[in-house]
Amino acid sequence: MPDSQHKGIQEVASQLGVTPRTLRFYEDNGLISPQRVGSTRVYSRRDIGRMQLILRGKRLGFTIREIREFLDLYDADPSHREQMEHLIGRVEERLDSLQAQKTAIEETITELEQIVREANERLVTATRG
Repeated sequence: MPDSQHKGIQEVASQLGVTPRTLRFYEDNGLISPQRVGSTRVYSRRDIGRMQLILRGKRLGFTIREIREFLDLYDADPSHREQMEHLIGRVEERLDSLQAQKTAIEETITELEQIVREANERLVTATRG
């Protein structure tokens, strides 16, 4: 039975705002490793912390592979220096990508607004003539 240090799948899912299926997905992909008590999964603080990092990574647009690399570095490097350097590099790449997308979106919006203006002008001209 889970104690205060361990929580069941329903409680963790509720706490993190995900479904139990989501937790099982990340377990199946080797990103978390809950203990088993019989057939019941029990999650430690470490599992919950890893899930918080996983969900943050997904929210920021990182792939499962990238998140796995980050978590593996966290486990392998007690000083976390290598992890932080890796994180900085990945985040800078993601920022560059998002900035390029933002520029492309802004250009598209400007172009679409111009099309609307031109179409409205043609409508006004066609209505007069």
